[in-house]
Amino acid sequence: MEKMKIAIVGFGKIARDQHVPALAASHTFELAAIASPASRMDGLPWYADLDALLRDMPGVAAFALCTTPQVRYATARSALAAGRHVLLEKPPGITVSEVLSLVELARANSVALFASWHSRHARAVEPARAWLADKSIRAVTVTWKEDVRVWHPGQKWIWKAGGLGVFDPGINALSIVTRILPGVPALLDAELSYPENCETPIAAELSLATSSGAPVRASFDFRHTGTQTWDIEVATDRGTLRLSLGGSVLMVNDQSIKLPAGDEYPSLYDRFAHLVARRAIDVDVAPLQLVADAFLAGRRVVVEPFHD
Repeated sequence: MEKMKIAIVGFGKIARDQHVPALAASHTFELAAIASPASRMDGLPWYADLDALLRDMPGVAAFALCTTPQVRYATARSALAAGRHVLLEKPPGITVSEVLSLVELARANSVALFASWHSRHARAVEPARAWLADKSIRAVTVTWKEDVRVWHPGQKWIWKAGGLGVFDPGINALSIVTRILPGVPALLDAELSYPENCETPIAAELSLATSSGAPVRASFDFRHTGTQTWDIEVATDRGTLRLSLGGSVLMVNDQSIKLPAGDEYPSLYDRFAHLVARRAIDVDVAPLQLVADAFLAGRRVVVEPFHD
């Protein structure tokens, strides 16, 4: 069967490290072109922007949008209006309203739209969700701390309005929490630490509650050095579940659980292929809504300047 041609728009670190290898292994998609202002890939047609690619390569049926969040909405609108299927790298937008607008546009043009949360495709997430399904949640603790200089070296966009700051990795944790817990937790309180020279926070402390009232505490920090920490611990009436390494390791009552094989981005593209075949929409705004709530309700604390 002939593969569907797909193009990557925005060719930065995440596109090179994750999307290119996943597409190379895909049975459904063939990477056909790159659209990015400055970056290109040897052996593939390159365009400075999406509109030029749409004009010159009508056979490209799908797009993976890996641009910075600030320009993703306009780019997605162009692709959807042209009748192309769209995968949105996380976060799907910088506001909830623009993402919901894209849903309406995709529906009007009968094309697939996937707001992809790659961390939900980590190997341990679905087994964790299954184990928790019949348990009573007592408390949840999220610790998501990493070094921004390692993961986003020299990327100034992350410190501009719409770049999310520490919520760029933090939203990964929230995407897992909103997948494995029943219902969406409500934000009760937040404290956001802003470097005095940045428009987005470098650290955040969140207090939430599950639909049954169980406390959820989340601690995000972009200043962390040494061993990086991406952990979620859930205390229940029948023991404690712990997800580590961003959802790739699962422990239940201190016992390691054997997990199925598979990687995040190949699984993500399998899901996108399923949606494309049905011209379906999969857009869950819950993680982005929690971030928006934190910006709305959070107390702002000014901390020392950040210099990359």
